Amino acid sequence: MATEHHLTVQRTARYYTLGQLNADTKRVWFCLHGFGQLASFFSRKFTGLDDGQTLVVAPEGLSRLYLNGGYERVGASWMTREDRQHEIDDYISYLNTLYDHLLADAALADLHITLLGFSQGAATACRWLNAGSVQAHRLILWAGFFPNGVRELLDPARLATIETHYVYGRQDEYIAELDDIEGYLRRIQTDVPGLKLTAYEGGHRVEPDVLQSL
Repeated sequence: MATEHHLTVQRTARYYTLGQLNADTKRVWFCLHGFGQLASFFSRKFTGLDDGQTLVVAPEGLSRLYLNGGYERVGASWMTREDRQHEIDDYISYLNTLYDHLLADAALADLHITLLGFSQGAATACRWLNAGSVQAHRLILWAGFFPNGVRELLDPARLATIETHYVYGRQDEYIAELDDIEGYLRRIQTDVPGLKLTAYEGGHRVEPDVLQSL
């Protein structure tokens, strides 16, 4: 029987930005994509935030895959269930390194930091906030699915001083598959006291107009 081993190696990670970090910057957004998306396309959802005072950072998951049998479309993933804990540890380390790389010389007290996770990126954002070194003022969980509640991924005490949102589309095809949508939403609200809930007319995607209203 084969023996399993693990080896920590250096990886090259890709990320995209909108705007610049300079003396005029007041806001920083870290936006984590969903399963099968590329950060280059996902970042386009946030062009409306590029106002000269906002830096948007869109990291890309470390694993990529072909999305169809013809090998034309490529997407990225944060993790799968295979060797999941090492994948989680790797992306938390990656996101910590990116955060430090971008903000090492910044006056954090002068910056409002938002952490947004869409779909699979919502769980990624929770784990990063729970176990990483990121400081955030606001957490936006957009169309994330938490089958065992948010508490499984994130200690609610970490959110005591963080404005937290859950955003979803009423026509979201994944949310619609739930047997008890209202019960699911109540569970999230119980896990996160003070949670701000936003529902909009639309599917499983980030809507720029809704984003601007948060």
